[in-house]
Amino acid sequence: MRIFKRSRTGVSNFGTRTISSLQVPVYRLYFLGMLGQFASMNMQMVSGSLLLYRLTGSAALLGTMSLVLAIPMLFLSMFGGAFADRVQKKHILVIGLGSSALISLGVAVALTTGVLSRENEGSWWILLVSSFLQGSVMGLMMPSRQSIIPEIVSRDKVMNAVALNMLGMNVFRLAAPSAAGFLIAWFDFKAVYYTMTGMNIYAMVFILFLPRTGTITSQASNIVMDIKKGFQYMFRQRTIFFILFFTLIVVIFSMPYQQLLPIFVDDILGVGEIGMGVLMGVSGAGALFGSLVVASLPNKRRGLILLISGLISGAALISFSFSTSWTLSLVFMVFVGLGHAVRGTMSNALLQTYVEPAYMGRVMSVFMMELGLVSIFTFIAGLMAEVMPVQWVIGGLALILAVASILAITFVPRIRNLD
Repeated sequence: MRIFKRSRTGVSNFGTRTISSLQVPVYRLYFLGMLGQFASMNMQMVSGSLLLYRLTGSAALLGTMSLVLAIPMLFLSMFGGAFADRVQKKHILVIGLGSSALISLGVAVALTTGVLSRENEGSWWILLVSSFLQGSVMGLMMPSRQSIIPEIVSRDKVMNAVALNMLGMNVFRLAAPSAAGFLIAWFDFKAVYYTMTGMNIYAMVFILFLPRTGTITSQASNIVMDIKKGFQYMFRQRTIFFILFFTLIVVIFSMPYQQLLPIFVDDILGVGEIGMGVLMGVSGAGALFGSLVVASLPNKRRGLILLISGLISGAALISFSFSTSWTLSLVFMVFVGLGHAVRGTMSNALLQTYVEPAYMGRVMSVFMMELGLVSIFTFIAGLMAEVMPVQWVIGGLALILAVASILAITFVPRIRNLD
């Protein structure tokens, strides 16, 4: 009986630790609001590109849409971080979510009225403009979305809160694309954009109920000086610099596979669009599992786990790149998703633990630049795949990541020993 009781207590403690941040009322409001944004973001990933392709049939314009989204996100992110360190992050989130709702509503109305349609030749420019505006909003808003977490949960719950956020993102990474597909099939694209509008409004309402959080007011004379001081701080704090640099390495060398996945499913594995959906699904399942595990872990050896996650991603992508077996490819893709989720959560949690509050927004803005950098380096990887086999492009990038992770584990104790 005693053994049985211990087992029940252990399971109970594990489960409680997994959702510990949700016991904080303010975090519950934030988390529920972010679910709306996660749903909208993942619907956009499916609907925007598919609508553009059906209007134009142009693969080049698909690449252009990716760059149009990435460039403002990349260059406005530091301004978003500086704003986050100057004013209430809640206000930035409300304005950003409201702006996203207006952008989605604009596209929905254009589809409803026929302004955006195949019959109205050249109307695809509306989608490029909406991508540019959405990238601008995300660049200005995302640093606040990340850096507000240490202001609404205690220090010991930061990693759990970040992991639960990642968990929410991965749930909608699995569910939202399918929901968007069904909406398109049953009602057309405008239904997706009206739904995205509703999801952003839903998120905005929850964030409106957040209380004011502690804001560190910048003493710099202008926002450019704020940005300069932010970079000086990151270069001065070597631990912060190494975490950001390693995260950048992982992103650059691991994420381009997503855009090139159609080549694998059509030309190498021969499983078509259904197989691509299954691969994305098992990757999302791996990420979901990784998020659950990290949410349950204590705040120990997080630096080492971060470095190992890079090695897992690199090894899994190398194996996937040269696999011709459908079954093995599915297994490797689970580990790709797992490594991605653990890396994202650990790097985020470490930064929010060790960065001084006065610089949190600006540091997180650099962290969020990865979203823009992925699109740029994916474009480069695509060019490389035009002149050499795609297996060697993705496998070669993954090999660099695996070697870099091993070197960091061996020679960078500053990160390896972080708790």
